[in-house]
Amino acid sequence: MMDEAEVTKQVSPEMEQTAVWRARDRAKVARWDLDVAVFFFAVLIIVIILLFQGIGIEVVAPVAAFGLAMGWLMGWKKGKQQYESFYDEELSKLEQELEKRVKGTVEETIEEKVQKALRERWR
Repeated sequence: MMDEAEVTKQVSPEMEQTAVWRARDRAKVARWDLDVAVFFFAVLIIVIILLFQGIGIEVVAPVAAFGLAMGWLMGWKKGKQQYESFYDEELSKLEQELEKRVKGTVEETIEEKVQKALRERWR
């Protein structure tokens, strides 16, 4: 039976690159979740309220810019955190697939040997 170190050594660079692509795509999607959308909506409401209160654009514009920057920063930070966990998850999936392939190959080989021995026995 193969241990985890042997399986990790057998993960090819192509498989690792596949894990990176999948993790990056999943992190891009997870970056803009409901929390960030609610934050942007709150910034929009604050900007509208400030404008209706007669506050000058020289005050409202920096508030809006700061709110948008904070929302983007929240999304970027969340995406970075999610990428790390998604990468680990994707890499472990690929290692499990590799382990199943190796195990399946070994089982097939044993099965073939048993069948060959039975055929020879019947002859």
